[in-house]
Amino acid sequence: MRILVTGGAGFIGSNFVRFLVDKYPDDEIIVLDKLTYAGRKENLRDIRKKITFIRGDICREKDVNKAGKCDVIFNFAAETHVDRSISDPGIFVKTDVMGTCTLLNYALKNNVSRYIQISTDEVYGSISKGSFEEGDNLDPTSPYSASKAAAEHLVLSYYKTYDLPVMITRSSNNYGPYQYPEKLIPVLILKALSNKPLPIYGTGQNIRDWLYVLDNCTGIDRVLSHGRTGEIYNIGAGEEKTNLEIAKIVLKNLKKSEKLLSFIKDRPGHDFRYSIDTKKIRKLGWEPHMPFEKAILQTIDWYRTNTWWWSTLH
Repeated sequence: MRILVTGGAGFIGSNFVRFLVDKYPDDEIIVLDKLTYAGRKENLRDIRKKITFIRGDICREKDVNKAGKCDVIFNFAAETHVDRSISDPGIFVKTDVMGTCTLLNYALKNNVSRYIQISTDEVYGSISKGSFEEGDNLDPTSPYSASKAAAEHLVLSYYKTYDLPVMITRSSNNYGPYQYPEKLIPVLILKALSNKPLPIYGTGQNIRDWLYVLDNCTGIDRVLSHGRTGEIYNIGAGEEKTNLEIAKIVLKNLKKSEKLLSFIKDRPGHDFRYSIDTKKIRKLGWEPHMPFEKAILQTIDWYRTNTWWWSTLH
């Protein structure tokens, strides 16, 4: 089987490619990545000889066609950082929506057996109590989440109009190795390692459900093997923590003082709480295996021992 992973040099994408190489050694894995600031060849250094790498933009048909005929597509390619989407929304619309359209046309032309769109729980917006289910209305509040919601609608339209065999996953906040230091956990770890102030938006009480990236990988794989076309699957660990809790956990494990906490002006339109119901994917036989207490220690240790990866970025 030939598997195309777009955005496969990014954080979640590269971890998923590594997962595929280990689980499906006889399949051909093709990675297409534009190599923007967050997509880095270093993320694939240990498996470079086991994959086919194409530097290309999903918005460009000729770049996507370089992959040849593929059986399965996993679309991780996206602009993902909320802060950047607030300052420059246009690139998010271009990559996340128009790029998805290019991939869908490629998938249709090549008669792929599965197209899996990797999305986010942020498309639901904030929720004060309870958890969002897959059929709930979407209420994105940032240009990033709006672009991901638009991409989802486009994906489902190809299922309904052209009978393209698509599936969508919506995961909660991922963390783990190779995450670019603009997202909360790597920012906190690297600031603490350097004895610099840890920036916390507002009061730090915003809540996220934290999912270890390798658990997300197994969830996506479970959707591929057991999911139904045209369906959406939430993937979350039920590990809800405030941003302030995360910061204090990082400081404690690195034996740093809480005096490093630095409360800054809140982000515009900052959603208070994300929470998703995962009964649907659990019925497929999936469940997370890495408790937060163990996975966060592994993540901290990875950044502490892999200065080669982040020293030029920090």
